[in-house]
Amino acid sequence: MARRPRLLPAVGTARNLLAAGLEGIADEAPTGSPTLPLVLVACSGGPDSLALAAVAAHAAHTGRCRVGAVVVDHGLQPGSADVAARAAEAARGLGLDPVEVRTVAVDRTGMGPEAAARTARYSALDDAAAAHGAAAVLLGHTLDDQAEQVMLGLARGSGTRSLAGMPGRRGLYLRPFLELRRADTEAICAFYGLEPWHDPTNEDRAFARSRVRREVLPFLEDQLGPGIAQALARTARILGQDADLLEQLSSEAYAGLRTEGDDGEILLPEDALRALPAALRQRVLALAALDLGAFQPSSERLRAAESLLDRRGSAGPVQLGGKVSVHRQVRGRAVLRGDASYGNLVLSSNGSNNGPGVQQSRRPTQE
Repeated sequence: MARRPRLLPAVGTARNLLAAGLEGIADEAPTGSPTLPLVLVACSGGPDSLALAAVAAHAAHTGRCRVGAVVVDHGLQPGSADVAARAAEAARGLGLDPVEVRTVAVDRTGMGPEAAARTARYSALDDAAAAHGAAAVLLGHTLDDQAEQVMLGLARGSGTRSLAGMPGRRGLYLRPFLELRRADTEAICAFYGLEPWHDPTNEDRAFARSRVRREVLPFLEDQLGPGIAQALARTARILGQDADLLEQLSSEAYAGLRTEGDDGEILLPEDALRALPAALRQRVLALAALDLGAFQPSSERLRAAESLLDRRGSAGPVQLGGKVSVHRQVRGRAVLRGDASYGNLVLSSNGSNNGPGVQQSRRPTQE
């Protein structure tokens, strides 16, 4: 009688990571769905997602959940349809059901190719999850991907949230393999007899992520010793906790300070803003700008808005992006009917407030 192959340690670790990630998913299954919730694997056919599909198939076989797969064909490379078809065939061979290929059109308007492809991919995954009533979508990002993400954030001079990297969970999306190395996913594919596809763009030095992967991190490992990827991933985990707390405190502060003007402006009292720690003050200003439809303001724009609190020089306006601007109230120019005309930063959008030098209309506030 043939002996079963010894379980690869990486497979056991991967199964445990997935099981931990799926905890509570059954309670979140859409109303009216079968007893077992459905999770979908975002499967490109590469080592990471194919290993995740194999481990997820084991979870389905042991009765934890039902597992399907979605393969997104971006159509950006010759033969992409064949690659997508092979990935779908591999998923079906593992017993995943349903399995579908979604072809997307990547719109590069206003963004780089990587960001455009990511936007199209997540839109397709959102649609697939909604169509199938999925309780979760599994993504195959590994510790190495996390380290690359942090390094790219450092190169851009990003803030806490960006340096926190990719969360283990956000909404429907789960990343159970963030503690697993890329070499582990390749070993898992070999254990299951799977032949993954290797994306040629991962070798293309035209992409910053590829340079970080193939040149920067290996150089740091050579110069500083092993463990760089683990250290960067650990940094992301620590900063993620810090970012969560700062965002909670900022949201509470913003809710307590925010007042709406007669024309839909957002007013924030200067004295209260000055009393906040800088980390919260900048986040409160960003929340107000986002509330009015701005893009995430840059740190330079937020510092410029902060400088209005010094009451030196110009009272503004300072542009925060997305047609949102902020200015300091000047004496004698009321924004709220019957209230004091001094002591607020005023954020406005779409030209509804043209700065401190233009008199406002007195349209009543809409409830």
